[in-house]
Amino acid sequence: MPEIPAKEEMHKILFANLIMMLSASAMQQLGKTVNPMTNKIETDLNGAQMTIDMLEMLQAKTKDNCDDTEKKMINDILSALHLNFVETSQTEATKNVEETEKDEKPEKAEEPAGKPEEKKKDEKPNKDGDK
Repeated sequence: MPEIPAKEEMHKILFANLIMMLSASAMQQLGKTVNPMTNKIETDLNGAQMTIDMLEMLQAKTKDNCDDTEKKMINDILSALHLNFVETSQTEATKNVEETEKDEKPEKAEEPAGKPEEKKKDEKPNKDGDK
């Protein structure tokens, strides 16, 4: 029969699991992993910021209750998320500028490939009545 962890040990496991779930959610919102519901890479910067804010709140609320390993884990995760957030924000801003510039450029009118052939005046019409 498997050994049941003590309550304090279970809390450590659950805390780490919660931090990892929020981290995975933020990475998905940053477009770094595939959304399993749509099987697409999607970006939601507002959602990612909210998730990062929740992790920062958990860090602040639990700072006196975490051991060194837990503190390092949450610090490392937040550092990685902050870097990824900045990178994704810059990438999205560049995409938006490029799309705006593309939309603002006037489209070139297509030039005719050449003048249609003119039939000679003295040509006789064919069977269908073309001149």
